[in-house]
Amino acid sequence: MKFTDGFWLMRDGVNASYATEVRDVEEGEGRFTAYAAVRPVRERGDTLNSALITVECFSPAEGVIGVRSVHHAGKARRGPDFGVEATGSAGRVSREGAVVELASGPLTLRLDTAGPWGMEFLDAEGRALTAVERRGAGFATTPDGAHHMVTQLALGVGECLYGLGERFTPFVRNGQSVDIWQADGGTSSEQAYKNVPFHLSSRGYGVFVNHPGKVSYEIGSEAVGQVQFSVEDQSVEYYVIAGPTPKDVLRRYTALTGRPALPPAWSFGLWLSTSFCTDYDEETVTGFVDGMAARDLPLSVFHFDCFWMREHQWTDFRWDPAVFPDPRAMLKRLRERGLRVSMWINPYIAQKSALFAEAAAKGHLVKRPNGDIWQWDLWQPGMALVDFTDPAARAWYADQLRDLLDQGVDCFKTDFGERVPTDVVWHDGSDPERMHNYYTQLYNSTVFEVLEKERGAGEAVLFARSATAGGQQFPVHWGGDCFASLGAMAESLRGGLSLSLSGFGFWSHDIGGFEGTPDPVVFKRWLAFGLLSSHSRLHGNVSYRVPWAFGDEAVDVARKFTRLKHRLMPYLYGAAAEAHRDGVPVMRPMLLEFPADPACRTLDRQYMLGPDLLVAPVFSAEGDVEFYLPEGTWTHLLTGERVRGPGWRRETHGFDSLPLYVRPGALLPLGSDERRPDGDWLAEPTLLATPETAPGSTYDVEVTVPDLRGRPAATFRATRHGDGVNVRATGVTRPFRVRTADGRVSAHGETEVTLPDVFTVPETG
Repeated sequence: MKFTDGFWLMRDGVNASYATEVRDVEEGEGRFTAYAAVRPVRERGDTLNSALITVECFSPAEGVIGVRSVHHAGKARRGPDFGVEATGSAGRVSREGAVVELASGPLTLRLDTAGPWGMEFLDAEGRALTAVERRGAGFATTPDGAHHMVTQLALGVGECLYGLGERFTPFVRNGQSVDIWQADGGTSSEQAYKNVPFHLSSRGYGVFVNHPGKVSYEIGSEAVGQVQFSVEDQSVEYYVIAGPTPKDVLRRYTALTGRPALPPAWSFGLWLSTSFCTDYDEETVTGFVDGMAARDLPLSVFHFDCFWMREHQWTDFRWDPAVFPDPRAMLKRLRERGLRVSMWINPYIAQKSALFAEAAAKGHLVKRPNGDIWQWDLWQPGMALVDFTDPAARAWYADQLRDLLDQGVDCFKTDFGERVPTDVVWHDGSDPERMHNYYTQLYNSTVFEVLEKERGAGEAVLFARSATAGGQQFPVHWGGDCFASLGAMAESLRGGLSLSLSGFGFWSHDIGGFEGTPDPVVFKRWLAFGLLSSHSRLHGNVSYRVPWAFGDEAVDVARKFTRLKHRLMPYLYGAAAEAHRDGVPVMRPMLLEFPADPACRTLDRQYMLGPDLLVAPVFSAEGDVEFYLPEGTWTHLLTGERVRGPGWRRETHGFDSLPLYVRPGALLPLGSDERRPDGDWLAEPTLLATPETAPGSTYDVEVTVPDLRGRPAATFRATRHGDGVNVRATGVTRPFRVRTADGRVSAHGETEVTLPDVFTVPETG
């Protein structure tokens, strides 16, 4: 929120106090605490009738420095709190004259106790990353009597900020006011389903505000040279996280807040949904599955949306017997056809559901301060919320899911979790304001944990809509309710790229858009984008999303890109394993792979799928697309065309194509099985080589193909050998193919294969 009226004045009724000078510093093991007066102290009388801000500086992990600013320390601390994985004191304090420093790995915090209040954060080379300046630490009271802790960090010239969750507003956050507050606002507003108080800077650092409640950001907006964040509290804690690269920042951030679980390989295939408000029954489901098979459209997961249950009774976890008379037998038939099954659920219990009375009697529902159960009629009549702060309620909810898993269900779409009231009392005494955002963490973790227990580690996967910091541990998340338009397709991508820079490794969206029925043009353009995302689902609101509903060409496009995704699985699952291991997302904004290229810092209509595939979805009906290629010779995966970067390109593509370029110097593994995502990836794989062929070029690259658990199964190393390329396999003795990505040269063999004459072709201009 904004506190000032221009540069000099405060807003009406706002009183603010800012740290002015250091009065004392206490040094400890790996930390120090500074005491800052909020007005100059020229004589002893100036120490009276005034505030002192306590600023604690510490390091919870290597390359991370935490700062906790406190006004009144006596406020009772009520949960919830983010789970932060501290590794102990990683800092080292030193002092030289008036300057106190706290160093942690490549990051240093410097405080000059002799000058006006201010702190600098420096990188390993001693360069300033950001700084706490004139109004950088303080507190403000507003006319309603609320007390806010306020922090400002300096923005450098040309610095760009990203993240803060899945936001559909402009990709670069500069100039925006952002409230970290869960909301069910669709993809066309400033509201967000996934709010994460973490931002990443183009200068190679990140900042995580360790506060689960409402965090209000002014990003170069109220003070144009500052990023300001404030919380309604007596203290605020934030962590500055070192790079030097954006990937390094994400590695450190996800080490603190949790790395993504590895989704099962089958979840990367195509999901088909009943859609939401459509009429469907077992005959409809069978018809959809038969229709996909008849058209040779590979299908991996079938999803049952809300109306698998009876109307007005969501959620009671009971099939509607009039629509699905024998669900266990139906699920068995689907499994026999090689399909997995996903079920829609939410954390609300409607009054008509028999579970309402049961949960009420057991005390599992959230209550108002007067002891009444909190209820309203929005979404479901008389619905209440499961109180996930109560371990007994979590166990009760998990038991409902076990019944479905016993029937043959494989995973759950955990919808909703955003509209959480604050005029309530939680079982564990949590602060309602802090619980509003955090509720989704308890909800999704409850469901994910029961899946892991019942199906085993590596087999659990969600399709979740809401999240906050740490929610990346429970993939997958999808982009929520978007319109069926090309504009909504673009805003969905912005949201996904923003989420990926907030620590989330996996992301999906509704192919064709959710609201309304897409024009066949929109549907076909969205198919290519959706099947070149980490996860791919056909889902809508009032109409089905079976491809043949949009014409024969849509069927062809769906078939082509589903098969392509299956062939890419050795590569994609390698990127998934990296997300699980290191926190680097599968879908990557261009700046994540090319942080030194200024042109990549604002790109939000293209992305890298893993480290080596550039994807530029087509957002026009005519097929016109404008995109940027960084330096080097890129090869179009579908056509073999070689194009030299850096530079902007304008291309026109049919529905069966889009800009899909292999990175210069890559070695891209492709599987031979087009039928399924979890096939045998080492059954005669093909390695696509893309060496630079300019005079004097070298080529030395290694790629690992994982097994279905994400563990290394085989490694292929390609090196230049004269005018050719030699590829050696380790960990496997089965045959494999190697060819240049432009299709010019190919070879086949076991253990070691050599491509001749690779470097004899002239470099593309």
